[in-house]
Amino acid sequence: MSFADEKILLFDGACGTNLQEMMIPDEAWQGCEGCNELLNLTAPEKIVALHESFLDAGAMVVETNTFGASSIVLDEYDLGDRVSEINRAAVANARAAIGDRSGRYVAGSVGPTTKLPSLGHISVEELSRSLAEQIRALVEAGVDASAIEPCQDLLQVKTALVACFEVLDELGRELPVLVSVTMERQGTMLVGSDIAAICATLEPFPIFSLGLNCATGPSDMASHIRYLSHNWPQRISCMPNQGLPEVVDGKTHYPMTPDDFVHHMAQFVEQDGVSVIGGCCGTTPEHIRQLAAACADLTPAAREVTV
Repeated sequence: MSFADEKILLFDGACGTNLQEMMIPDEAWQGCEGCNELLNLTAPEKIVALHESFLDAGAMVVETNTFGASSIVLDEYDLGDRVSEINRAAVANARAAIGDRSGRYVAGSVGPTTKLPSLGHISVEELSRSLAEQIRALVEAGVDASAIEPCQDLLQVKTALVACFEVLDELGRELPVLVSVTMERQGTMLVGSDIAAICATLEPFPIFSLGLNCATGPSDMASHIRYLSHNWPQRISCMPNQGLPEVVDGKTHYPMTPDDFVHHMAQFVEQDGVSVIGGCCGTTPEHIRQLAAACADLTPAAREVTV
């Protein structure tokens, strides 16, 4: 069975919020507190353990700890010259966690960086160069898929996809490319695009799946998932937060219980044909464990796409 042939692909849960709960030695940060990607080099055992916790919970796909491992983000920590080293180490850590488990895959996480081209933060050319460098390192290190997420700007998505497919063409590789967009509670991406515009813009690209992650919990994603179910011809993904984050006693709190989270996710599979599932911020191995159990015998609903 290959990545693309799996009936349902169950991804892991949150990376950053779970790392915050782990005992990371101060020296591992090397003065770069907040740069989780550096831990691939300085505390690989912590990253492997995080991946293992999700695999033990039933995850089929682990995402590399590379959300911010482009030169654009790493330059903020004076680590921009270590892009290849960090991304390759991240893939090695994910592979080490998988070990000899069969039917388990590694997806290379490519984040949106901290600069959006539609807002004039960065030129398309500079963004493309940075993302291509990261994607090349991940592909050469042996990922099974590329996950471009969570996208907040359609121009950023298009730039990432063009860079990704150019790298794959240069390397003579074919990999599934997944795209997850982030929809704010008002119903659009950060820069104002709605789900219909997203589908129309991304339809020409040969992407494996399109879906939503981050920002909100699953209940706020329902209308967007329903639209994708009827209007997006390829696979649909959904990897929500553990509910809409709140601030409680000065700390970020994610309110949704695993039971509630799984209830919504199972409905997306059974009613809307979602076949790529997982969790984003706040979701723990327990969320993934319960999601794996709930979806073990489910078949994604057949869809009638109108386009």
